[in-house]
Amino acid sequence: MSISDQIFAQHAGKTRVESGEFIECDIDLVMVHEQLGGRIAPEYMKLNQSKIWDPAKVFYILDHWVPPPDVRAAKMHQVANEFAQKYKFKWNMGQNLGICHQVLPELGFAQPGNLIVGSDSHTTTYGAFNCLSTGIGATDVSVIFSTGHLWFKVPETIRISFEGSLGPKSMGKDVALSLLGKYRTDGAIYRGFEFGGSGLKNISIAGRMSISNMVVEMGAKCGIFESDALLQQWLMAHTHPSYTSPNSRVINPEEDSNYCDNISINLVDIPPLVAKPYSPDNVIPVEELGQIEIDEAFIGSCTNGRLEDLRIAAQIVKGKTVKSSVKFIIIPASRQIYLDALQEGLIEIFIRAGGVVEYPSCGPCIGGHMGVLGPNEVCVSTSNRNFKGRMGHPDSQSYLASPAVVAASALHGYITVPDTKIWGNKK
Repeated sequence: MSISDQIFAQHAGKTRVESGEFIECDIDLVMVHEQLGGRIAPEYMKLNQSKIWDPAKVFYILDHWVPPPDVRAAKMHQVANEFAQKYKFKWNMGQNLGICHQVLPELGFAQPGNLIVGSDSHTTTYGAFNCLSTGIGATDVSVIFSTGHLWFKVPETIRISFEGSLGPKSMGKDVALSLLGKYRTDGAIYRGFEFGGSGLKNISIAGRMSISNMVVEMGAKCGIFESDALLQQWLMAHTHPSYTSPNSRVINPEEDSNYCDNISINLVDIPPLVAKPYSPDNVIPVEELGQIEIDEAFIGSCTNGRLEDLRIAAQIVKGKTVKSSVKFIIIPASRQIYLDALQEGLIEIFIRAGGVVEYPSCGPCIGGHMGVLGPNEVCVSTSNRNFKGRMGHPDSQSYLASPAVVAASALHGYITVPDTKIWGNKK
């Protein structure tokens, strides 16, 4: 069995599962954010339940509209907070820690072998930590709140084996975009990705998170990485003193696992890439794009707002000034990353270069606030989606790229690759 097969089998109380099989699984952890106040709370209240199945297995955080930019968002937060207090959520993280998909693993809640679901499509991010994680809707969250179980269809698995190392100007984001170029937005619908190979050691944890984050853009159910020494080192540095899951254990694929597709990718062959409007799979090498002038350059989101991303961007803009016509926006993915960046002097570098550093939130990625695009404005962004109107006005355009490309583009005023190789320590 593949990694996802084994995790599904364990949580369904079975020794073996087959792709296409329908099963009911116990859930280790459910993550909820603003959708708790927007849709989940109203649905759950219809059930007239006096409690939820296990308040110690709910991770609650507000991150999309933080702080609330308008009355509607403020009311949504009020409803969510009241619900969390009424049902006594143990892990009530509030709205001061950052973006859910960074904070949850950062605090030690993403553990190998676990089955984690969340009220957000990019819950797939936690697959970087050798667990099975996937996004679900409001009704499914209500079912879990009531029973602790949820049904799944066991997906087929696509095996990706990495070889070699990334080139001097490429990042994990470029790996994600290269996969989108191959599988498109419909090439992995309800399939799971499994990542491993000899080149895995050359992809940082931050890079792995970017890749797992974006598998959902191909329609995938999950994107799980094999465990290795780099992951074990990261996990040891990110533990929670009061949280452990009884199902936590490293899971790697069995020999002769059954895959619907099995390919090898040499990382050195992946150049800096960009996804043109209006789809994440509209991918070409940056150097083939031509000179596309920009109005905004955004580094952040649950895809790329990690310390590694900020370090690389700071290296590129240090001692320089961004184009005066460009809004250069940087949003660290968590409060801890913000503090670390402050300590390392990265925030000062961005501000002196003409950037605007904002508090951890999804912000402009969803067209929410803190950098919304106006009519005909063009943005190069590290986020995961560039659908029409995603970041603001329907006539605006968003190009997806790595933090290195975004930082270089902010300096030049058009989308381009860095002049020199990026920070080399990708671990």
